[in-house]
Amino acid sequence: MESFKVIIVEDVPLELKGTEGILRHDIPEAVIIGTADSEAAYRKLMKKELPDLVLLDLGLGGSTTIGVELCRQTKEMYPAIKVLIFTGEILNEKLWVDVLDAGCDGIILKSGEMLTRNDVASVMVGKRMVFNQPILEKIVSRFKTLVGNSLLKQEALVDYEIDEYDERFLRHLALGYTKEQITNLRGMPFGVKSLEKRQNELVQKLFPNGNGGAGINATRLVVRAIELRIIDIDNLVPDEE
Repeated sequence: MESFKVIIVEDVPLELKGTEGILRHDIPEAVIIGTADSEAAYRKLMKKELPDLVLLDLGLGGSTTIGVELCRQTKEMYPAIKVLIFTGEILNEKLWVDVLDAGCDGIILKSGEMLTRNDVASVMVGKRMVFNQPILEKIVSRFKTLVGNSLLKQEALVDYEIDEYDERFLRHLALGYTKEQITNLRGMPFGVKSLEKRQNELVQKLFPNGNGGAGINATRLVVRAIELRIIDIDNLVPDEE
C-alpha cells in the first residue's frame, strides 16, 4: 500500500489518541495531516490541504447529524476522497443507513476488532461497503431474517392456497382500506359482495380449527395473515388506485 494522507475527525481526546495510535503502529503508510474535533476545524483543514482519506467519527459535539452531513458534503465536493466512518454509534442502525446514503466508503464500529489495516487498504484501493466484523454480524443477521421471512411467506402462500388477489385484499385491509375502496383498485375485478365471500373463504383457510368459538372479524384475519407471514408488516405498500 502506497502512502496516503489522512484527516481524522474525532472530538473525544482519548479516542483520537487511540485512533492515531492504530494508524501509526499498524498502518505506517497513513500520513496524518490533521485532526479536527468540530465541523469548523474540519472545514479549516480541508481548505489548507486535501487528504486522500477522511476517518470520520459521526458523533461531534453530541450531534450525529453533523457527521452525516460532513460525509455528504465531502463526497459531493471531492468525490475522489475516501470517507471511512469510524464510530461508536453501535446501536443506531438508522444512522448507518443515513451515512451510507451520504456516500461513505465504509463503516467501522468501535467494538470488536476495531480498525484494521485490511479495512483501510480495502477502502484505499476503491472497494465500497467496507465493514468490520461487528457491523457485518448485524447485517448478516438482518439478511438471514429477511430471507427466512420470505421463505415463510412463500410456504404460507402455498400451504394456505393464497392467490394474488387474496394477498392484495389482506394487505389493503391491513392498511385500513374498506372493501369499497379495495374494489376501486386497478386490476381488482371484484365487487363488495365478492370480497365479503373471499373474506369468509380466507377465514376458513387461516382458521381451519375455528377461533376458540370467538368471531373472526377483518382485524383478526389480518393479524393472522401477519402471523403466518402471508403479508409483510414491514412492507405494507398500497397498490395504485
